[in-house]
Amino acid sequence: MKRSVRVMCMVCSVLLGPYALVSPAQADDTLRTKPSHYSVAETINRIERAVTEKGMRLFARINHADEAKHVGLEMPPAELLIFGNPLGGTALMLAAPTVAIDLPMKALAWQDQAGRVWLTYNMPSLLPLRHGLSAELAARLDPVGALLERTLE
Repeated sequence: MKRSVRVMCMVCSVLLGPYALVSPAQADDTLRTKPSHYSVAETINRIERAVTEKGMRLFARINHADEAKHVGLEMPPAELLIFGNPLGGTALMLAAPTVAIDLPMKALAWQDQAGRVWLTYNMPSLLPLRHGLSAELAARLDPVGALLERTLE
């Protein structure tokens, strides 16, 4: 009996894991999650337009749900946009080379189990905590967070 319950729990976690509801309230202070009134694709499209209009470079757009389909799995919509400005980011990486693991910037639009769409991104406050970068240098990225949030309006 114990074995069958254990096997059933394993099967359920594998099958239902991608659909688990993740509460934005579970995030720490270095991760910001805001609701979006747009679809996942439109949220990322709006961010893409906003960052390119500000002269930032798009490095990648990853559609996690499409990638899951390619391997026979299903998950709610989730897209990641990787973007930045080498002019600004290079100074941060020169000050603390490990910052390069967290730059360029990333914006994730995702849909939860209830069908709500969220935008999640790393706060610049992550960089001093994680890499010892000065708060002053990290604050150079604050306008990017404001830009991301304006795309939700």
